[in-house]
Amino acid sequence: MRYLARRLAHALLLLGGASVLAFLFTALAPGNYFDEMRLNPQISQETVAALKAHYDLDKPLAARYAVWLKSLAHGEMGYSFAYNSPVAPLLWVRVRNTLLLTMTATLLAWCIALPLGVLSAEYSGRWMDRLVTGASAILLVIPDIALALGFLMVVVRTRWLPAGGMVSAGAEGLPIAAQLWDLLRHMFLPVAILVLSAQPLLVRHVRSAVAETLGEGFMRAAEAHGISKKRLLWRYALPAAANPLISLFGFSIGALLSGSLLIEIVTSWPGVGPFLLEAILARDLFVVIGGVLFSTVFLIAGNLIADVLLLWADPRIQTE
Repeated sequence: MRYLARRLAHALLLLGGASVLAFLFTALAPGNYFDEMRLNPQISQETVAALKAHYDLDKPLAARYAVWLKSLAHGEMGYSFAYNSPVAPLLWVRVRNTLLLTMTATLLAWCIALPLGVLSAEYSGRWMDRLVTGASAILLVIPDIALALGFLMVVVRTRWLPAGGMVSAGAEGLPIAAQLWDLLRHMFLPVAILVLSAQPLLVRHVRSAVAETLGEGFMRAAEAHGISKKRLLWRYALPAAANPLISLFGFSIGALLSGSLLIEIVTSWPGVGPFLLEAILARDLFVVIGGVLFSTVFLIAGNLIADVLLLWADPRIQTE
């Protein structure tokens, strides 16, 4: 438990540092939300000054950060200038959609990458290995945006699937099963893009870890005792190669999140990506900070999950 407590303390320190940097960089960026109002002759300078004072933008940076921390403690995360509403409720609706997309893509990506990587390591140098390695190399050189646009073009031309959004018009009145099917059809395109974009990294790391384990002396000794190759792979080789793969699992959660923000914009998925882009263009300061903190929390949570899995899988960490 001390190990997990120490890792949690490190995570909280990292989150605090990320909040300071996010607040500092957004505050130092040129311009603010109220600059366009000054160009409007129908809005007086006194009104603009009163609005800036209302949102505490006339205070020093340290005082603004203290006010924002107080707002964070109340579960508000500051106020959105564009929506005139606390950021947290606005952000949470988009966060749920992004989590649904990212967690589904993460689980599917690993369910595909693990058997492909193990088979590639088992048949190293044979046609299976060449096929998996070649497909990974092709996917690796294709940018995510090009992959997304290619899928989107196919969907628009064939009309097999919805080209964007999360639900169809009028889906609220459908039965629960029909609503779920409609959601799955809308999820297929962004999830498929995220899964394919993650495959090269995951498959190569799984193949490398398993192939290295298969060359160890204890594996050759186990094979000499007559243990079947299938049992040798899945019962001994994969658990022995688990440590780097568990660490990669935590990293892949954050990587898929960063990729999903772009894919959400392309496929019009109502997640954090479009909301954050809109806030950046509008210079909605606290929404941008909230989006950055959400990304940081998600990355930290992925690393904490990896730490818990490592603690469960590796007795050496428990002993330490």
